[in-house]
Amino acid sequence: MSQTKKRILYLCTGNSCRSQMAEGFTNALKGDEFEAFSAGVAPKAIDPRAVAVMAEENLDIAGQSSKGVEQFIGQPWDWVVTLCDNARESCPFFPGPVKRVHRGFPDPPQLAQGAASEEEALAHYRKVRDQIKEFVMNLPESLEDES
Repeated sequence: MSQTKKRILYLCTGNSCRSQMAEGFTNALKGDEFEAFSAGVAPKAIDPRAVAVMAEENLDIAGQSSKGVEQFIGQPWDWVVTLCDNARESCPFFPGPVKRVHRGFPDPPQLAQGAASEEEALAHYRKVRDQIKEFVMNLPESLEDES
């Protein structure tokens, strides 16, 4: 008897960095329990630095694509998780018994803007990547803890 996987949709503004990392980690580390997808309210290309820091974790997200949230409305979701304030404020209505949860993470491209070197810029991405990985490692509890 197989248990149905819980479906999670991660939302961010551009679906280029944080939500892509969360999708990649969830499917790789928790794929037996969860099926993860990601989308953006204003999608743009996947951030090459996000791809680079995920590769350091032996996860290839280069094949993932940036998607608009519209294509996921009407699908059955267990959770819709917003990862940035803008996505939380502009998240569309998802009908059905879906739990909306906000777990904000800093924006790596914004953090890296003033970086003096590529290595310094990547350090910001690694820090956020590690925070997202910790969040995913603690699923489903991290979705239910409203701290």
